[in-house]
Amino acid sequence: MAPPEMPAQQQLMIALERAAGAFARLDQALSMHPLRSAFLYRFRLDAVRRQAMVDGQMIEPWHLAALLEGVRLRMDPWLSLAERGDIFDAARHALSMHQWIVEPDFDQEGEIQVAMKAIERDVARASPLLGAAHAAHAWLAGGGRRAPLRGALIRFWQQSGLLHLPVPITGPQALGGDLPFDRESWIPLLLHALANEAAAAQDLLRDLERAWQVARASIGKRRKNSRAATAIDILAATPIISAKSLADRLGMNVANAHALLGELLEAGLVVELSRRSKRRLFGLSGMGRMRDYVAPPRRPLPGRGRGRPRIEREMPLPATPAELPPAPSGGVLPRLAFDFSDLEEAMAAADEAIRETRISLDRIRQAGRPE
Repeated sequence: MAPPEMPAQQQLMIALERAAGAFARLDQALSMHPLRSAFLYRFRLDAVRRQAMVDGQMIEPWHLAALLEGVRLRMDPWLSLAERGDIFDAARHALSMHQWIVEPDFDQEGEIQVAMKAIERDVARASPLLGAAHAAHAWLAGGGRRAPLRGALIRFWQQSGLLHLPVPITGPQALGGDLPFDRESWIPLLLHALANEAAAAQDLLRDLERAWQVARASIGKRRKNSRAATAIDILAATPIISAKSLADRLGMNVANAHALLGELLEAGLVVELSRRSKRRLFGLSGMGRMRDYVAPPRRPLPGRGRGRPRIEREMPLPATPAELPPAPSGGVLPRLAFDFSDLEEAMAAADEAIRETRISLDRIRQAGRPE
């Protein structure tokens, strides 16, 4: 970036020149490139991650990739309920941003069109890059939302001819909370952020191309009619693919496509991403990190039937017997002599009371009989 002691106009021209050069180099590199589809898939994941970061949400791009493919997410068992909720909130936010830049719904499309008109008004008085930067500042300063602005910028790069593919370059680096937002200072920051993002996109394209070449070189010598090299080409251009889709692209049956993918799996060139037995998804080894965010299938325990597991009641443990006090030391206790005279008198009195009660009851019964 330009030194801060430079005049503002000179800083602006340096930033504009750098952004224009980065856009031109990226567009040239993507022109007719065989990995354009794979590049767009991967760069959109990275773009959403960067956008979510400045919006206060953190999400791994491979986490988002797993969500997009509809596989079950893996959750660490020690996460609390609040932490799981944070992960789902971030995932929902990332999915929403991905929709804004890839396939907006009806309402989102309307907001993007409004942002596009705002950009077109400013671009009419300046160059495409500089006009878009002025429009972005005016939009945000007026309280406009970031999401429609991002969608409009992606379309504007194509409409103006700066890029021929919908590469999601929106400059989220310029939206940090500690950066100045006055027009004179912020527009060069945005242009530098756009240049950095375009350079990162070109680096990603080189990485994908290098991984493709390494995979092709690792195949080794095979039969003349082997389709392993073609399968590698398809996997490089299509980040995630099923055996059926690969079979359709290669013109072979699904069983042979499974066998071919099995050979590539053993060679370490391909990874299985979905962790399931049906509708399995595959990708080149560079996609392996997505597997870390996919939960393994739930398999029943051996010998257990269908339905929910029975809740086994835990039997209470028997209480430990209390320790008896130690026996007193000493010799044999002396024999005690008991006096039963009082007990005999009490028993005799009780017998007398019972006898008198019985006599009284007999008299009452006889008195009540009719003559």
